[in-house]
Amino acid sequence: MGADLNQLRGLYAVTPDEEQTPRLLSMVAAALEGGVRLVQYRNKHAAPPLRRSQAVALLRLCHDSGARLIINDDLALALELDADGAHLGRDDTPGGIVAARAALGPEKILGISCYADLALAAAAASAGADYLAFGSLFASATKPGAMRAPLALLGEARRRYALPIAAIGGITLDNASSVIDAGADMLAVISDLFDSTGITARAREYQQFFI
Repeated sequence: MGADLNQLRGLYAVTPDEEQTPRLLSMVAAALEGGVRLVQYRNKHAAPPLRRSQAVALLRLCHDSGARLIINDDLALALELDADGAHLGRDDTPGGIVAARAALGPEKILGISCYADLALAAAAASAGADYLAFGSLFASATKPGAMRAPLALLGEARRRYALPIAAIGGITLDNASSVIDAGADMLAVISDLFDSTGITARAREYQQFFI
C-alpha cells in the first residue's frame, strides 16, 4: 500500500472544473494554507494538454506545501508526472485495480470509487487499494445524477475493511459531522470548499472536525 494510513484523514480537496490555470492554482493555494494535505486533481472538461499542464503546476504547488496530489481517472497521467497517486472509478483502467496497483507500485496512493457497492469495495481492498470512496452521500451539483449511498454504508465498510474511508457528494459544513460519525476518515469536498468566498477559512473549519 502506498500511504501511511494516518495521512489519509481529514479534508480531501477535490478541484473544480476550472479552465483558468492561475485561478485554479490560487484556489488550491488557499486550501493548502487552510491545512489541506491531500488534493485530488479532477477536471472532466479540459483537453489533455490543459489537464497535463494544470496537473504539473498543481503537483509543484502541493509539494511546495508538503501536500500530496492525486490524479483523478487518469492513471497514465499520474504515472507520467510521478504524481502521488491516482483515484480511479469502475471503468478507468482497462486492466482493473490489480493492474493499476502494479503500475503505480507500492509507494503511491491508490483510491477507488466504490459508489454504493460493497462488492466493489471488497475487490478494491483485496487488490491493494489504499482507500475506498463512497458516494454520492447527498445531492450534488457536481454529479446531479449520481447514485446515492446511504450513510450507514460508511460504517459497514469500516467494519469490513481495514482501510480509510472517503465520503463524497454534497458534503458541507452542516452535514460533515454526521458523515464522520457514520464512519468517514476523509471528506472529499469540491463545491462547499472552492465555491466559498473564503477558501482558507473554510478549509480550517473542516479540519477542526478532525482535531
